[in-house]
Amino acid sequence: MTDTPSGRGAAARRRVLVSPAPVPYHAQWASAHLVEDIVTGRIRASEDPAWADYGAADPEEYEWWSWRLCGIACLRMALEHFGRTAPKAMRLAEECTAAGGYVRHEDGLHGLVHAPFAAWVRDRFGLWAEARADLPAAEIPGILAGGGLAVLSVHPSIRRPDGDPPAKGGHLVLAVGATEHCLLIHNPSGFPGSSQRDFPVPWERLDRFYAGRGIVLGAA
Repeated sequence: MTDTPSGRGAAARRRVLVSPAPVPYHAQWASAHLVEDIVTGRIRASEDPAWADYGAADPEEYEWWSWRLCGIACLRMALEHFGRTAPKAMRLAEECTAAGGYVRHEDGLHGLVHAPFAAWVRDRFGLWAEARADLPAAEIPGILAGGGLAVLSVHPSIRRPDGDPPAKGGHLVLAVGATEHCLLIHNPSGFPGSSQRDFPVPWERLDRFYAGRGIVLGAA
């Protein structure tokens, strides 16, 4: 087994080599091939012909929730990876809201709230789940080497890691593998054919996007 990095930053990460895990992929929209069109405004999410697959009552409900469910997309990937059945996104959103993982208000939605989300995942699906307000990047390869996955808070522009984001956090991705040079992520809002599956983010660029917090998931 690969040794867990000691936390000495980039030097520790360079000694770690973790092969990409065969993790299923789910976008946060019903049609993964339409993500770029939706994100860039070429079409509205409500025009996604597969909206009903989300479990929404109508295209308008689907559109409202689909922009907000990156964390649920990460959970669906993890559930299938760990041998669980992944319910439809809207069912999970409703259950997560009831558990306090999302808080609806008149201006929108607060969340994903990591601690109640992790507690709900443990109780509902029997997975090991831990909310980490402080999750150094240097620890991620060790988590992956041990068979776990990590939901990470990053800026949504991580799909272009050469850029300079205006802030950190605001979006959730799933860390699925690592090499000495990069972290591999499944990005629920990644673009098809480029930044959706096993997308490499160089370690030296990750800190520009990563808020340093996340949720560690594993088989119980």
